[in-house]
Amino acid sequence: QVQLAESGGGLVQAGGSLRLSCAASGRMFSSYAMGWFRLAPGKERELVAAISGGIGDIRYYTDSVKGRFTISRDNGKNLLYLQMNSLKPEDTAVYYCAADQFRSMELTDTPDGYDYWGQGTQVTVSS
Repeated sequence: QVQLAESGGGLVQAGGSLRLSCAASGRMFSSYAMGWFRLAPGKERELVAAISGGIGDIRYYTDSVKGRFTISRDNGKNLLYLQMNSLKPEDTAVYYCAADQFRSMELTDTPDGYDYWGQGTQVTVSS
């Protein structure tokens, strides 16, 4: 069983930055592909970014965040990050980290492909 805990959300003005962190329990973190999802009111849960296990050399970003968001991981500390720059009001959502325990070097964009979820952290971007 893996426990995930997000932190770093908050209220920020448009154009600002936030860094989300996700702390993972257990000794298998480095082998899991990881993802950041977001859920905004009236919308479906969306994969924002994902990173492969190991050194994390395979990364995915949804088109709307490319060039603004960066996903990274620190396996020594069991931490996943999402650096968010040039934030826009449309980035407002609850952000969740998720772990895929069965795929390390393959990224999936569907929520059903992830086995463990954090409780979420609210990100609000004001205009």
